[in-house]
Amino acid sequence: MDGFSNLKHALLAEQVQEQIYQFILNTPLPVGARLPNEFELGRKFGVGRSTVREAVKLLVSRGILEVRRGSGTYVVSTTPADLEPLGLRKAEDKMALALDLAYVRIILEPGIAEMAALKARPADVEKLDSLCRLIERRIAREESYIDEDIAFHTCFAECSGNIVVKQLIPIIDTAVLMFVNVTHRRLTKETIQTHRAITDAIAEHDSIGAKTAMPMHMIYNRDMIKQLIKEQEAPALAHPNHRDKAKDI
Repeated sequence: MDGFSNLKHALLAEQVQEQIYQFILNTPLPVGARLPNEFELGRKFGVGRSTVREAVKLLVSRGILEVRRGSGTYVVSTTPADLEPLGLRKAEDKMALALDLAYVRIILEPGIAEMAALKARPADVEKLDSLCRLIERRIAREESYIDEDIAFHTCFAECSGNIVVKQLIPIIDTAVLMFVNVTHRRLTKETIQTHRAITDAIAEHDSIGAKTAMPMHMIYNRDMIKQLIKEQEAPALAHPNHRDKAKDI
């Protein structure tokens, strides 16, 4: 009987795993967001905390969630590792990955912004403007704005109305999260200026304005990451062992 009980528990955990995953996608909970606690999830899905715990473990193994001791459970990706063809999690040099993602965004996002300006509906514009204003307020109060930043880029991608672009949103979300993490709020002024320019262009259905405002935003990001990479490399170049090796060459 114990075997059947264990099987039932495992099958239930798999079902709850899928329910939690759909909850993350449909709420939506962006990358970096904290998941409700075990008690709240158990009440929501009508199961015990042990089942929720097993479901969370399954999502951790798929690269969707991360449990941080003493802090909670967080969304680290909206694309399961087994469905992530790019394998970005495997990259060890996160700064180099951030720079590569910046280049990809420079290629993709101006075109997405152009489509968004052409296709955005009034409700889309209202949501985008609301997020833009919220980011501005959080920056002014020196509060974290990472969730809103991710939501902003997700929103304008959704404004494009393009189903292929929507599939790229997890990559864009990952890039935004990684950028904010590595730059430590060094570009808040530029973020406010460029987000506002993008928002206003989309609101006015100015496709050229949106397409040109986005590269400005991304080039600021790229240049900051390049500067941070140089700052990381500087101590290594100044190390005595490095100088000795340079003399030997």
